[in-house]
Amino acid sequence: MQHKVLTAKNIIAALIFSALAIVAGAVVPSIEIAWVTALLLLTIYLFAFEIVDVDVAAVTIMVLLGLTSLAAPLMGLKQGLVSTQHLFDGFSSNAVISIIAVMIIGAGLDRTGIMSKVAAFILKIGGTTEKRIIPIISTTVAFISSFMQNVGATALFLPVVSRISARSGLPMSRLLMPMGFCAILGGTVTLVGSSPLILLNDLILTSNKALPADQQMATWSLFSVTPVGVALVASGVLYFVLAGRFVLPVSKRDDTGVTATNTMAYFHDVYGIDYDLYEVVVPPESSLVGHMLDDVEHQEKIRVIAALRGSDDLRIGPGGLARDVGIEANSVLGILATREAIEHFVAKYGLQLRDQLETFSEALSSSKAGIAEVVIPPGSQLIGKSARDVWMRKTYGIAMVALHRGGETFREGDGIRDMPLRAGDTLVVHTTWDALARLEKDKNFVVVTTEYPHEELRPHKVGWAAFFFAVALSMVLFTDLRLSAALLTGAIGMVLSGVLTMEEAYEAVSWKTVFLLASLIPLGLAVETSGTAAWIAEQTLILLGDVPTWLLQLAIAALSTFFTLVMSNVGATVLLVPLAVNIAIGAEANPAVFALTVAIATSNSFLIPTHQVNALIMGPGGYRVADFMRAGGIMTVLFLVVMLAVMNLVY
Repeated sequence: MQHKVLTAKNIIAALIFSALAIVAGAVVPSIEIAWVTALLLLTIYLFAFEIVDVDVAAVTIMVLLGLTSLAAPLMGLKQGLVSTQHLFDGFSSNAVISIIAVMIIGAGLDRTGIMSKVAAFILKIGGTTEKRIIPIISTTVAFISSFMQNVGATALFLPVVSRISARSGLPMSRLLMPMGFCAILGGTVTLVGSSPLILLNDLILTSNKALPADQQMATWSLFSVTPVGVALVASGVLYFVLAGRFVLPVSKRDDTGVTATNTMAYFHDVYGIDYDLYEVVVPPESSLVGHMLDDVEHQEKIRVIAALRGSDDLRIGPGGLARDVGIEANSVLGILATREAIEHFVAKYGLQLRDQLETFSEALSSSKAGIAEVVIPPGSQLIGKSARDVWMRKTYGIAMVALHRGGETFREGDGIRDMPLRAGDTLVVHTTWDALARLEKDKNFVVVTTEYPHEELRPHKVGWAAFFFAVALSMVLFTDLRLSAALLTGAIGMVLSGVLTMEEAYEAVSWKTVFLLASLIPLGLAVETSGTAAWIAEQTLILLGDVPTWLLQLAIAALSTFFTLVMSNVGATVLLVPLAVNIAIGAEANPAVFALTVAIATSNSFLIPTHQVNALIMGPGGYRVADFMRAGGIMTVLFLVVMLAVMNLVY
């Protein structure tokens, strides 16, 4: 888990939230509502200021809700806020099981290499013009995202866009933002496209428990939201086609495509580093003998990527080199460095610099190894850890030579191996292609470089993957089987048919998301059954006065948009759906439509790169926060206008 630092800002915010809780406790009509309001404020505080990871915050709130059963007499309650018998119902809920199944199905499609076929098809029909390729990429990703988690669809398609960029010559920064935004928009096309929409029906059923018979809400079907989602995707595509040349940036990374051919030229063009590959021999009399790699690499601004010690101890790839490897007499070292750095290094230690590669001519040839780019995705177990912490070169076989973050590139000599990794970081590494192919299966990385010699994973299983995807979809559409059971049928079918192993299925699941969602469900139950949502809704209606229904709906949508920018979309949905339902009932509007407004509006995450999709594309696209604010600001307003217009026309 990433360790958080309690800053002065966090402490001040904690005092403000504590004061709000005390004030709320003095004005609410019951002690139950007072305690639930306090827990709500604590949840918002933990999420907004990231005191701990969001999943840890959610589990903490769930545990606190459970402890209220024990502490009820001390808290002035007759019983706990949530019964301990129902505290863990979230883990067996329809929403959680559905999300697990969607993740496994997405991983099964990924394992077949179907994305490479998609890339080839897009290039075939789209050519190399931006105005043709952007709509094709964006609509394709939106379609895929409508049936799987949007961050998963983005991770699947990031290498596809890389390949298209490399082959067409179009800049990555001109393609990735439309793709990412449309992946988020695609999550609104079906009820399984995003976590909030998967969760929606469960929240509606929870709300129904507190409503009289004449106000019971019907649940939504798979394609109930499709008119709104399609309109949002269409507006996003048109926005980038018509205004893309004004709002999309062109970063310095766009001088060349992300390709492993002519890797040193690519490395120079994109990052402005004149690194090259050199081979040096360490004679017995050199003062370098006896040193470890860690003693010289940072100081001399070089990166050792291969070593031959003795006649047969070749060290390259995973398990080979590490910072504690000693340098012996007559060793041969393969080094990445600038010409100036290698000449200084050779002169300082009395080494022999060869004119060309001899020992490593085969092992480090362009057909076996080269420069690659990998991104740290949201949910990676490496977040908060440094390359030194995880022994990256030894564990994964990748020698990090640069780190790109927030529009700035850090190089060897800048302490890159000691920098804690963040979601969206782009690592520029030297690696063997075999090691890179293994990283494609590792959920801790998203491999951006695609044009390198490797075999597709299981292309012969594409038929089975498509079959079981179709089976799951058909069961959702044409039977009354519960959504989770239908999707799990497709997921287990992929395992039984060999598309995925069971271990790969487990690895495909983002357990962080599962625990986040399952742990927040009891909070939603407490908000609804304690009367907290009804009380907040009543106060909101008094504050707003007699306003039209569409204005109330706009206020709910805007509030949802704000919440999803500062906390998880799941958390925002759990907190706001009960509120929206009660506001709708108080205003004599349709509560189910207001609940749907929240679930869709929590996808309106374009203004800053807090959404997982935006964090994932930020590094490879070379984007800055200002780029998201420029392009995302207009998209945010467009989203609200289109969503409310279509919802009021259709529903």
